[in-house]
Amino acid sequence: MGRTLDTRARVARLLQRAGFDAGAEAVDAAARAGFDATLDRVLGEVADDGVGATPAPRLGPLPPRNAESRKRMEERGQDRPGADASGSARPAPEASASAGAAGEGDDGEGRAADPVRKAYRQALREQREELTLWWLDRMVAAEHPWEEKRTLLWHNHWATSIQKVKSGAAMLQQNETLRRLGGGDFRVLARAMVVDPALMVWLDAGGSTAKAPNENLARELMELFVLGVGNYTETDVRQAAAVLTGWTVDRGENPWKARFRARRHDPAPRTVVGVKAGFTAQTLVDHLVSLPDSHAHVAKRMWRALVSGESGPDEAALGRVTAAYGKQRDSAAMFRALFTDVAFSDADNVLVKQPVEYVVGSLRALGVRPSKLPEKTRRQLLTRTLVGLGQVPFAPESVGGWPAGAAWLTTAAAQVRIGFAEGLVRQADLGDVERASAGERPDLLARKLGTAWGEATRTALGDAARDPLKVTALALTAPEHLVLS
Repeated sequence: MGRTLDTRARVARLLQRAGFDAGAEAVDAAARAGFDATLDRVLGEVADDGVGATPAPRLGPLPPRNAESRKRMEERGQDRPGADASGSARPAPEASASAGAAGEGDDGEGRAADPVRKAYRQALREQREELTLWWLDRMVAAEHPWEEKRTLLWHNHWATSIQKVKSGAAMLQQNETLRRLGGGDFRVLARAMVVDPALMVWLDAGGSTAKAPNENLARELMELFVLGVGNYTETDVRQAAAVLTGWTVDRGENPWKARFRARRHDPAPRTVVGVKAGFTAQTLVDHLVSLPDSHAHVAKRMWRALVSGESGPDEAALGRVTAAYGKQRDSAAMFRALFTDVAFSDADNVLVKQPVEYVVGSLRALGVRPSKLPEKTRRQLLTRTLVGLGQVPFAPESVGGWPAGAAWLTTAAAQVRIGFAEGLVRQADLGDVERASAGERPDLLARKLGTAWGEATRTALGDAARDPLKVTALALTAPEHLVLS
């Protein structure tokens, strides 16, 4: 156990980790209220005018993928992409999760030249950019950002990518599920996610039948989402995969809907992690989330995101957190236990900001809304900054989510941050920095960004302090601004 944070530093840490940075004024006010009152406010449900002013976009269905699919639709008299003549869903072509940045890889020279396919790819790209810009804007605008931060945490936990899903509406539907259910009973969230259309497509579950069960969703449900490695067997995976057969994705709806088709389901009793029963998808989830290994797995993943990425909880800490989580699988109680654990106040438990945390925190600190940026700058934010830093919302690289810790501190990422900072200061209102004297600017920027400068950074900022834009951009790339203290 290292040095324990004082009250103000502990409150600052809470505001940073339950949000996206906090300036000195917010920290001062929270310190006066006290840690317990601040925690109640952070975790409480309150009206948020910033969130209210950033409603979710209305994303319509995508056009046909190519000329062949459009012709078939016209011949059948369809007006709903993705449906067959009877109106039920037909499987979409398989898509690689490692396709291009927008998930729009070419399938051959003929298809690449297809004008209908080109229109489809353009529409998908526009949906993805609109969706990503909206969520960034909401994270920046939120006056009480815990709900958005929590949604980002669950997005990383139930990692699903539009690169393969190829539907902005389905990804938005999943995002809203994570937000709505992410603060309550984990069982309710897991029940919703196991039949979430985007997750089903991402893990190839929509075509799983009694004759040909697909194991992907069953495997990841146990390995990543609910139980953790070593707490199940390959036999458990096969048995669970049989339970999940029969669920399909109706792509004729917008957003997509999960449908259960009994004729495609294997109803035989199955033994999964020590229990034999005639499971349904929902009762399978109920069984898995009731296991002590599930409680520990969920607690450990959130510990690494909010307390320490370097070391997991010791036995006593894990016991406290899982006891709070309890048989009710209360996510809110679990988060409260994490924020009040003694390790949370250990000064040595510093977290490296994820790129989204870094970008959103910088935008919030300088009062810049992504939606208000010039079009060229917005596109650079989405396609150059976030892609270059390696974390694009709605597009994790794998079902395991994004990396953490020092993985974000590469030389290439440093160059991207410099470009982002230099562009951001040109869009921000730096009147307060300009009015301050050169000698005052380093301290002003420390308060603005909610950090404290080390000796080397203070010297570098002092050398650049005569230029308001230069010193602010330098502060945005300083090591102290890259971590959640």
